[in-house]
Amino acid sequence: MSTAPDPEPRDPKPTLVFDDPLSRPSSDDTDRGWGERPEGDSAADLKRFLDEKPPHHI
Repeated sequence: MSTAPDPEPRDPKPTLVFDDPLSRPSSDDTDRGWGERPEGDSAADLKRFLDEKPPHHI
């Protein structure tokens, strides 16, 4: 009588979700990140503006 080795554990297959994707809120549906100002001073804001300004706005 031979004993078969235990089968190796398999990764579970990803499941397909067939629900309505529009029924869940997206990250754009929240007010988080809209109009919030980071902490800092106006000199740092000006430096960032000048560093990130496209060349055609010189």
